[in-house]
Amino acid sequence: MKKTIMKIMCLVLVVVMATLCFAACGNEVNYAENNTTIKIGVSGPLSGGAAMYGIAVQNSAQLAIDEINAAGGINGVMLELVAKDDKHDPTQVSTTYTALYEGGCQLFLGTVTTAPGLQFKQYALEDGIFYLTPSASGDDISSKDGGFQMCFADSNQGTASAQYFNTNYAGKKVGIFYKADDDYSVGIKNNFVANLNSSFGTPVEASFTGDASQFDSQIALLKTCDVIFMPIYYTPASQFMRQGATDIKADAIYFGCDGFDGIDAVDGFDIDTISQEVSYLSHFDSTSTTGPAADYINAYKTKYPNAPLNQFGAAAYDCVYAMVDALKASGEEITATMSAQDFAEILMDQFAGDFVFHGVTGECVNGEKSTISWNDDGTVNKKAVKYVVKQKS
Repeated sequence: MKKTIMKIMCLVLVVVMATLCFAACGNEVNYAENNTTIKIGVSGPLSGGAAMYGIAVQNSAQLAIDEINAAGGINGVMLELVAKDDKHDPTQVSTTYTALYEGGCQLFLGTVTTAPGLQFKQYALEDGIFYLTPSASGDDISSKDGGFQMCFADSNQGTASAQYFNTNYAGKKVGIFYKADDDYSVGIKNNFVANLNSSFGTPVEASFTGDASQFDSQIALLKTCDVIFMPIYYTPASQFMRQGATDIKADAIYFGCDGFDGIDAVDGFDIDTISQEVSYLSHFDSTSTTGPAADYINAYKTKYPNAPLNQFGAAAYDCVYAMVDALKASGEEITATMSAQDFAEILMDQFAGDFVFHGVTGECVNGEKSTISWNDDGTVNKKAVKYVVKQKS
């Protein structure tokens, strides 16, 4: 009897060990096995202070999907968008990621902003999925193992801005206003300083932390500067501009990065009440009236007449089309029940290969779409343009 029991226990142990081994050998659950559409997932701030970005991404991704579905989808297979609200809070990403992945999403736009994006990246790489983020710009967001960006990485923004200053603002007194406890802001600032021509001397730096909204001391430090570089988001930037309207030099230039996008639509801030120029380097001009960018803008405004329009949304529009174009270019048979890992394998072959995409972000010349490609590390290659939000009064 004891021998029989021992044999049974040994058999059970063998089965358990075999099951564990099978699971550990990379046999992922296919959460999409019952899908009838190809699901595209995104986690972003749909509420809270950064909602202007998340809503534009959600709307623009849906616009692209509607257009693609109207044209027949991917060989007759339709697309569906699933968006989850992470409130620009990294602690929410465990919930949003799980809801997207286990809810059957196969293609991913990652997150809209950087801090949540770093958490998303960890989960995505563990599960072997591919993501193409429209706007999470942190240097550590991309990965050669499956994380790609449609936006410029922070270091690229800082470097490109410094190069623009070197060419266009020689002899000007430069100031920097940044958020000292934010990786986005500090990363761009550091690369800007590292690439700024030594002839400028040492820039005047003024910083803040947390949710500070009063900037009297920072304004006092920067009030004699000719150009103030501001690698921050639109809320503190608009507060600084409003408070410094009479103290900052009237002919000064506020020069930002992609966080400035939407600053002219911030509630309670009338950008025309300040005299200074407001501009930034961007891969999209939301005031375009001709070419591919204008075609996207007109389609967006028609579908979402009262919603925020910005480069975050334009990049999401390009992200959806880029992944679809890459899948079509692969020549692989695409079905609605393929796993996220199956899609990742195809997309990695394309994006890490010689795939070139033509979109509405980046420099569009002579009415033609821009040329966009990717480096081995997942960062994007395309030309930036200076976007003037408001001319000097």
